Amino acid sequence: MTEIKTFFDENGYYVARGIFAPDEVRKLEEDFDRIVAQLQSGPEEANARWGGEEMRRLDGGQSVIIHTHNVQCYSARWMAALLHPRFLRIATSILGPDVILHHTKLFQKPAEEGSPFPMHQDWTYFPSVKDSMIAGIIHVTDATDEMGCLRVYPGSHRLGRVEGTSGAQASELLAKYSIEGATFLEAEPGDVAFFH
Repeated sequence: MTEIKTFFDENGYYVARGIFAPDEVRKLEEDFDRIVAQLQSGPEEANARWGGEEMRRLDGGQSVIIHTHNVQCYSARWMAALLHPRFLRIATSILGPDVILHHTKLFQKPAEEGSPFPMHQDWTYFPSVKDSMIAGIIHVTDATDEMGCLRVYPGSHRLGRVEGTSGAQASELLAKYSIEGATFLEAEPGDVAFFH
């Protein structure tokens, strides 16, 4: 596990392969699809596409990302996934034994019209005193570069907190760290991408 922590500390990310078995992924995907269907049939706007100049540059002003928070409240299967021993083994390798769940999110990017997220730092949305918050994307489908998988700049977490990195607006950071130049993290169903 030391090699995971070392890699994460150096690069700011780690892709854990095969954390969830195919039968586990199938059940997670079933509940994922059920939740998305509920969101789309409800009265509230479920498209969480960011606005701003950078988004217009990336998607021409038209894209979709279905979104909700705290998925574990709508699915016992997703709650169990967060407590899965293989998932927690990687999380505790990175964070240490004192792990607290802050929140979860569901994002579905529909084929052909899925919304990008420009490069950004999450601390502006979820600040923590010691910058110890990490994210973990549990993949229920393939995520390839062609499909718009997660992209990162290895080691950029060492920049520390950078103002103006909400991602929606153009900034010096986005000019230097464009989404086009980032390293893509392809994943298969059952993989988990952890990142700073």
